[in-house]
Amino acid sequence: MSLPPGFLDELKSRLPLSQVVGSKVTWDARKSQPHKGDHWAPCPFHQEKTASFHVLDGPGIYKCFGCQASGDMISFVRETENMGFMEAVELLAGEAGMQMPARDPRAREKADATAELVAVMEEAQRWFRLNLSTRAAEPARAYLARRGLKPETIERFGIGFAPDSWDALREALTGKGIAPEKLIACGLLRASDKGRAPYVVFRDRIMFPIRDPRGRLIAFGGRAMKPDDPAKYINSPETVLFDKSRTVYNFHAARAEAGRGRPMVLCEGYMDVIALSEGGFPCAVAPMGTAVTEEQLKLIWRAAPEPVLMLDGDKAGLNGAYRALDRALPMLGPEQTLRFAILPAGQDPDDLIRGAGPEAVQALLDGARPLVDLLWMRETDGRRFDSPERKSALDAALRKALKAIPDPGLRRHYGAEIDARRRALFGYAEAGPRPAGPGYSPGGGGGARRGGAPGGRRGTGFAAVPVPVPLPDPVALREATVLATLARYPDLIDGHADLLDLLPCADAGRAALRDALAALDPGTLDPQAADPVAERLAGSPAGRALETLRASRHVGLVPCLRAAPDPEGARQTLREVGLLLKADRGWQAEIEEGAAELEGLADEVVTRRLRDAAEGRFAPGGAAETTVVAVETAANGATLDREELERARAAQAAALARLGGPGQGE
Repeated sequence: MSLPPGFLDELKSRLPLSQVVGSKVTWDARKSQPHKGDHWAPCPFHQEKTASFHVLDGPGIYKCFGCQASGDMISFVRETENMGFMEAVELLAGEAGMQMPARDPRAREKADATAELVAVMEEAQRWFRLNLSTRAAEPARAYLARRGLKPETIERFGIGFAPDSWDALREALTGKGIAPEKLIACGLLRASDKGRAPYVVFRDRIMFPIRDPRGRLIAFGGRAMKPDDPAKYINSPETVLFDKSRTVYNFHAARAEAGRGRPMVLCEGYMDVIALSEGGFPCAVAPMGTAVTEEQLKLIWRAAPEPVLMLDGDKAGLNGAYRALDRALPMLGPEQTLRFAILPAGQDPDDLIRGAGPEAVQALLDGARPLVDLLWMRETDGRRFDSPERKSALDAALRKALKAIPDPGLRRHYGAEIDARRRALFGYAEAGPRPAGPGYSPGGGGGARRGGAPGGRRGTGFAAVPVPVPLPDPVALREATVLATLARYPDLIDGHADLLDLLPCADAGRAALRDALAALDPGTLDPQAADPVAERLAGSPAGRALETLRASRHVGLVPCLRAAPDPEGARQTLREVGLLLKADRGWQAEIEEGAAELEGLADEVVTRRLRDAAEGRFAPGGAAETTVVAVETAANGATLDREELERARAAQAAALARLGGPGQGE
């Protein structure tokens, strides 16, 4: 979404920075001069007692002279609330009474309709809160007291009560001028199929408000008071406000806590969240059902890269953990995973806090197990592997699970970890040097070198061969071209998100630049800036990586980067480099798939697959040779002749020989 010119300036002029910051700090009356727009307070970003955090309303900036934090109102909201750029702008625009620009001609109409329904939900919430103090709600109050909820906790979480009536809510809210159709649209009433008036959905239940990431009330959860009620908990039905597969209870509050470095805890239900929050763990959330969904995981990962899934230690709890594992595997990344904390059998978080104190919960979180532990536990617990068939079945199950991991580097690390556990489980010795035999020597050469160096003198086992001239890494060159091109032409980012996903970016700086470009909204850049992307990223790891890229020779020689602006040339460059990156991904996947099938000694078919996939890069006259000679030569400014290619092929062949294959022997 793009913001029109002047929108941010208008926002900052309407909303003083001190008003935004004031909700998070206590101003120092001695140092502050409010009439001059000059404010001082203890810094909200680090622990301190002195007022070293300075806010100036005039330019709209803040700076801490202790931890050096600085920025404007948008960066302040992003840091304190753990929000993205557009989320922060939307929140501030709401406070300033500004309408966000329409995404389509009907966007304003949709926004107004949504706001109207949210207002109806807030009115219902007030009514539920009032009902909690009535005589009819005495059992509900007693239940909350038994669970240890203090009045301030009930107030903070907005807990209320729905009386045991089919029409009380309808009569109360229609009496305030709210049409029954609005109550049905909010999921508070349900139309009767018997021709009667719409009836109330929540009856004789403790009511828990459910809010979206912006804090808007979009649904309710209700706990039944009748012991024989078939549904202990029910949620609002799906509405235009509420999609339970995309909603996480208490996320709007927990996100800010995650931004302060607290671990996000994903537990099972509303009462678990409240118990953890009261026990000193305010960064607790819960899904809207028994299993966490992909969309919920994506939402949580936006705030916390490594949330802890806390589940009961019984069979149902473990099954829930395994379902979450399967959901997470195809979405894992180097900074996007899960850890698992299994509660003692028969206890929920409230039981643990009451019985052993918050320290026990902290110990459980500190000892949370990585996802690979849970994967191994699922495939091995309670099973014996005393036959080749059972071992093979385990290998097949593990290969299938690891194949779901999309990131090649992460998949390799998982493979190494699983292989070490396999060897320990099966009683295999650790992998070491292969035994010397026909066609093999510790130095990696052929049988001619087994006896040592020429002249009878014992040598190193390596033949004296010329050291090949190293070829530039083609993937790194293509990666640099993509990053530098999108930074120069940010309007092309939206159309090339899939290309950014192909970049491995082993270098941390390049990875930061890739992620920054992927998250960038070109519409938020300063159209007057000479180099808007560089200005936006200045001082960050991504900005430093961009400077390094632009200083390299091969980037400076890419035509669309060294000449006057050429958007069409940039599109052509990205299209061509994208095809080459996809080809690279294809042969790498072929090699990894073949390697995964190796068990003990490779058979001829698997070895040939590895050979063919790897040699394809240097097939004379093939596409890979075109890549090395044409594309990388142009990008690197170097001249690679056929002799250098032959040396590369020779090195490749030597590596393949060490893999073993037809005629090589073991």
